[in-house]
Amino acid sequence: MDFQLSEQQRELQAAARRFARAEMPAVADMCEETGHPPGREILNQLGEMGFLGVNIPESLGGLGLGNLEALLVLEEFAQISSASAFPLFEANVGPVHAIVHFASEALQRKIVPEVCRGNMVLAVSMSEPQAGSALTDLTTRGLVADGKVVLNGQKRWCSGGGHSDGYLIYTRLSDDPSAKGIGAVFVENGTPGLSFGAQEDLMGFRGVPSADIFLDDVSVPEENIVVPAGGFRKLMEAFDLERCGNATMALGQASGALHDVVSYVQERNQFGKPLVDFQGVQIKLAEMQMRVEAARLLIHRAAVNAEDGLPSVIDSSVAKCFANEICREVTGAAVQLMGGYGYSKAYPMERRMRDAWGWGIAGGAIDIQKTNITAAMVGRRFDQRR
Repeated sequence: MDFQLSEQQRELQAAARRFARAEMPAVADMCEETGHPPGREILNQLGEMGFLGVNIPESLGGLGLGNLEALLVLEEFAQISSASAFPLFEANVGPVHAIVHFASEALQRKIVPEVCRGNMVLAVSMSEPQAGSALTDLTTRGLVADGKVVLNGQKRWCSGGGHSDGYLIYTRLSDDPSAKGIGAVFVENGTPGLSFGAQEDLMGFRGVPSADIFLDDVSVPEENIVVPAGGFRKLMEAFDLERCGNATMALGQASGALHDVVSYVQERNQFGKPLVDFQGVQIKLAEMQMRVEAARLLIHRAAVNAEDGLPSVIDSSVAKCFANEICREVTGAAVQLMGGYGYSKAYPMERRMRDAWGWGIAGGAIDIQKTNITAAMVGRRFDQRR
């Protein structure tokens, strides 16, 4: 057991930190102001730096490193903002990994190198109006016949909806009940019959667009099936990596808030001395540091235990739940320590707090993850319908 990063990992982390702190604050401000995601120019820059394929095999255009390295890079960008880090989230821990692990070689070579270059953004579309936490209730249907898949249905809460270049659509591919009939199909943006609803107006996540997806007789080649019916467990295995990414995005809000507030309390004077000289502030900072470090260790454990594969459900869910909860605590405490300045939109702290709440809802709500943890502990699933 070694808690030290290797020299290569430290160099990669430092390179990500330099780039993120130099280039991404302006991107974060643009995303917050306009609600639009980072543009193609910055995506291509990220691709050139290798940040969009850290844990993608070299044969598919990535750096060929592990999940831990990908999460180290992701945290550095998430410390700036959720929106500026979201392209890295999608590329390094998002649906592209379902393509890498389960899609045909032809589909892999069509999609993955383009993601690594920053030429393609891939989003996952899971939820529906009546299927959120109860994901196996989804009704979107894909009819497989004559070498094609014809999709019909409506998806909801798709981060990247309307802006991404391709979508991994969770859908029913057979008449088998519950999870047994569910698989996933890749659909390119611009495919006839694919359309989008209005962009959601959310409390946070400005620059991380979300919209409904409508599929009206959307026809794609049968080769676009990434996971056939009966492969729901495989999809969830790939999603365990995304949970680690969600946890890291939450951690980034907390660690970024801590970094900023430590500087603030040393510069801000009240009653004739810096805020940091007050014992109450010292105790609060120590508590924030404890929570950030504990969350980071849980996330790194999940990544290292998986080696270069996919994390386990218990490791990823524990990391996600803890990071989601401490993120809300730490960003809230940072706003309080900064007082009126923390509450002002002139500073990024209030944005961090708003985004913090989103990560505990996205990717499986905190309490749902806790039922997953207990299920893994006792070795059986719980039927929430009875």
